[in-house]
Amino acid sequence: MSHKQFIYCWQKRLLPILIPTAVRVAVIICLTAGVLGIWGSTASISYAHAQLVSSHRGIQNQQTPSKSTALNATVYHSPDCNCCGGWIDHLKAQGFKITDFPTPDIETVKQKYNVPDNLSSCHTAIVNGYVIEGHVPADDIKRLLQEEPKVIGLSVPQMPVGTPGMEMENRKDPFSVFSFDRNDSVTVFNNYGSSVIFMEN
Repeated sequence: MSHKQFIYCWQKRLLPILIPTAVRVAVIICLTAGVLGIWGSTASISYAHAQLVSSHRGIQNQQTPSKSTALNATVYHSPDCNCCGGWIDHLKAQGFKITDFPTPDIETVKQKYNVPDNLSSCHTAIVNGYVIEGHVPADDIKRLLQEEPKVIGLSVPQMPVGTPGMEMENRKDPFSVFSFDRNDSVTVFNNYGSSVIFMEN
């Protein structure tokens, strides 16, 4: 058998086997590429959708600010006042961030922030724009910030025993928390066992 005859014989035997195999391989390659292409597109679409949803939520959060507010208080008081420090500790324990501002001229601070004389106490604080005069409980301040009434602020006049910072064992005097506004209107904001003790000018 000559060399040409040998090659022709093998081609005749192998071609029926090689052609179907090559076709199958080509089909598998095409199908695999198609599936991978679809998966890649789906993954890209899913990622883009996730980014869009995240962006939309961010915009919603910007348009609808949370009601929760940072609790920042600047407290003005005489350097010699011990009960003021007790009230500051009370606020810190309730989550307030305090800027302590001792001053020998506390009366000027009260005049600056329009604290009525009959509502004055030993210290004056500014909490998120509201004036807080005296030993006002932290819960009342938080309620004020939540409700946001149109008032200047809150006051516990004088220094009732049993108020935050004025603790004396188990003794607790009745007291009221008052709100006051720019029209000199004073109303009871909260009552602690009191029949509303209030001193007129």
